[in-house]
Amino acid sequence: MEHSFQVAIDGPAASGKSTVARLLAGRIGGYYINTGDMYRTVSWVALQHGVDPVANPSGVVALLSDCDLRYRIVEGVPTLFLNDAVVPQEAIRSPEVSAIVSPVAAIPEVREWMLDRQRECKEVGIVIMEGRDIGTVIFPDAKFKFFVTASPMERARRRLAQKGEVADGATLESVAADIARRDELDSTRAVAPLRPAEDAVTIMTDGISAEEVADLLATAIRN
Repeated sequence: MEHSFQVAIDGPAASGKSTVARLLAGRIGGYYINTGDMYRTVSWVALQHGVDPVANPSGVVALLSDCDLRYRIVEGVPTLFLNDAVVPQEAIRSPEVSAIVSPVAAIPEVREWMLDRQRECKEVGIVIMEGRDIGTVIFPDAKFKFFVTASPMERARRRLAQKGEVADGATLESVAADIARRDELDSTRAVAPLRPAEDAVTIMTDGISAEEVADLLATAIRN
């Protein structure tokens, strides 16, 4: 297998693509890069500064000049750093961050700022990157492209099972409604909307474990 190429995995919220990408990296000896965490980090910074991305998108953009955001390989593992400090996963995966990450990611200047930071990750070797626009914008020439998705109710069940990602008292119906709103925002934004790349292989994951999906992708890549 080659020592340097990109695998693009796109898909909607709670489709399981992060888990699949992480498992796939282990199967093919690559590095898993979570671009969603990069947007979550900017959203977390906005929360810390009390900036509402819907009412004040320019306020979010103004914060970027003080953000040095990049992945570094630490003991063989890609680790996200903000201004030389490891980004705390528990903070960026809170319900409060989840609630604003789509409007933050829809800000054109934020996406433009993020572009180079995401593309520079390819320098590390075999990269498995997941997000919303990896195969269409970040790595349009990626050697392998997949679109991982699931039915709305299946995705709601998965999100509800993820500790810390939903508010206390959330129900399957309320989580499904939140996911539907996120889908609408992600797929209709003016810049880099969520959609499969024309040459991507779509994988519907209802009733299939993440391990099985990772096996499917790994076999496709090896073949």
